[in-house]
Amino acid sequence: MRGFLFFYLLINCGFLQAQTYTSYLVGDTSNVTKTTEYRICLLGGATEDDNAMKWFLNGSGGGDIVVIRVTGTAGYNNYFYSSLGIPVNSVETLVIPSVAAANDPYVRRRLREAEALFIAGGNQNDYISYWKNTAVDSALNYLINIKKTPFGGTSAGMAIQGQAYYSAAAGSITSAAALADPYANAVTIGNNDFIHNQLLKRVITDTHYDNPDRRSRHTTFLARLFQDSTKAFYGIACDEYTAVCFDSTGIAKVFGGYPTYDDNAYFIQPNCLLPNIPENCTASQALTWNRSGEALKVYAIKGTATGAGSFDLKNWQSPNATGGLWQNWFVLNGNFSATSNANPLACITTDLKSNLLEGRQEIFFPNPANHIVYFNTKPDEIKIKDITGKTVANFFNCNQISIEELNAGLYFIELKFKSSIIIKKIVIN
Repeated sequence: MRGFLFFYLLINCGFLQAQTYTSYLVGDTSNVTKTTEYRICLLGGATEDDNAMKWFLNGSGGGDIVVIRVTGTAGYNNYFYSSLGIPVNSVETLVIPSVAAANDPYVRRRLREAEALFIAGGNQNDYISYWKNTAVDSALNYLINIKKTPFGGTSAGMAIQGQAYYSAAAGSITSAAALADPYANAVTIGNNDFIHNQLLKRVITDTHYDNPDRRSRHTTFLARLFQDSTKAFYGIACDEYTAVCFDSTGIAKVFGGYPTYDDNAYFIQPNCLLPNIPENCTASQALTWNRSGEALKVYAIKGTATGAGSFDLKNWQSPNATGGLWQNWFVLNGNFSATSNANPLACITTDLKSNLLEGRQEIFFPNPANHIVYFNTKPDEIKIKDITGKTVANFFNCNQISIEELNAGLYFIELKFKSSIIIKKIVIN
C-alpha cells in the first residue's frame, strides 16, 4: 500500500509541476499558417470597442488568436471566435500565472504560432513579474518585430506596451501622491526592459483616463523619465471604452463611442520649445513643470466608430493630426492644470536641404566640448542659452566660437540662418 501511495503521489506531483498554465481553446486545434499584418491596438479598459477589435482581427489573416492573462478564464474566446463576425481558425486563452508557466514549452510554442496576440486586463505588476525575461517575453517581441502580427491589450495589457511602463510594483499611486513627490516609493517605472515596439519607443501609456482622472499621474511619469534619462518621452492614454490603433504607417486611429459617449485618447509630449525640462522634479518635493503654462502639448481626439481622428506616431513634433484639439498641461508646486483650445505645437523647423539635416554630418562639433566649437556651415547668429533659457553668449557670422568662459554643464545652442532656426543641446566640460 505504501509503495502504491508513493507511486500515486509521484505521478500527481509530476503532473502538477508540468501543468503550470491553463489553456482554454475554441475552434480548430491544429495550427495554421496565415499571412499577417503589423497592427497594434491599445485599449483603455472596460468593454472592448468592437470596431477596433474587428480592425485588429482583420490583420490576422483568419489564423490562430491567442489571449494571455495571469488570472481569469475564457471570456474572450467566443467574443473573438464568433461574436465579431471575423472568421478565424481558433482562439486560445492561456492563463500564465508564474515564471514557470511563462517558460513552459507549450506556452512558448503556442505564442509563436499565433497570428494575433491579445493581452487581457489585470495587474501589470503580475505581467512584469511573471513574464519579463521569460519565453513569453521573447515570444511577444518576436510577434511584434519579426512575425509582425496584430498585437493588442486592454487596461494592464495596454499599460505594459510602451518602452517605459508604470509597473505598480509597490501598489497603485494616486495622481495627488505622485504630484506631491515624483520619487515616492509607489512611483515605480520600468524602462526599455520588456516589450520593444519601435513605434512606441520613448512612450509610456496610461489607461482608465476618465475613471479616475489620471492626467496628472501620467504627467509625473513623463517628468520622471525626462529627469532621469535627459530625453523627452511621449504619452499615449485612453479613456475607458476607447482604443488607439495603428499599423506600419504609424498613423494612429482612435475608436470609441463619440458622439453618444465622451470617449477620448490623448497624445502627450513635452513642448518642443526649449528649455522644456521640468523646473523641479526632485525627491520629496512637489513637482513643478510649468514652462509658462505650456509644459506639455497634448492632442486630444474623440474616439468614433470609424476611427476618423488620427495622429502620426512617426513624427510627434510635426504630426499629421486630424479630428482633435490641442491642450496645454502644466504643473506648479504640485498643482496640475489643463487649458483647452490651446495653440498647436509649433516646433522650430528648417528648410536647409544639406546633409546636415539628413543626419550624415553634424552641424557642429565636438559635443561635449571644452574650448572651441566648430561649425560645418556658417550661421548668421549663434546663441548659447543655459537650461533656464537665458542667453549667456552671442556670436555673429562665425565658423567657430570659444566657450572657455562658460561653466561646465548642459546648454542649448541656437543657430539662426536666413530662413530657419536650429536648436540643439550641447554639453560643456
